[in-house]
Amino acid sequence: MNRVVASNRRARYDYEILQTYDAGLVLAGAEVKSLRAGRASLGDAYAAREGDELFLYNLHIARYDKSGAYPLDPRRPRKLLLSRAEINRIARAVAQKGVTLIPLKIYFSRGYAKVEIGLARGKRQYDKRDKIREKDETQLDRRRRAKKNGTR
Repeated sequence: MNRVVASNRRARYDYEILQTYDAGLVLAGAEVKSLRAGRASLGDAYAAREGDELFLYNLHIARYDKSGAYPLDPRRPRKLLLSRAEINRIARAVAQKGVTLIPLKIYFSRGYAKVEIGLARGKRQYDKRDKIREKDETQLDRRRRAKKNGTR
């Protein structure tokens, strides 16, 4: 059973998700405790390749209250754990124009902190408007059917 700690709900609105990957996350002890308390934010986070490794930038994990005298920077880069083949596949995809790597959610799986990252392409403004219009039409249709059937 996976317990979701933080999710980037805005990502699916702003981006078209092409493919997702599950990656391990290298954390310090106090960061794990802070994550377990649900004190993380994916708002501005993104992943990028640095050498032969992937790192997650701007992930905010709040400082743990009971951590030692040397607290860690809440927005420090964190290494992602993926297989070499996955890293190469992701690097080839990101090399295409307009494709980026964004975190979708952070969760715990069998005691380990994981992050679901997605290969994403930014949506145009008219795509977002179409999605909103489509959602509103389906809600309106449901209300009309309910009214016609006499139920609420």
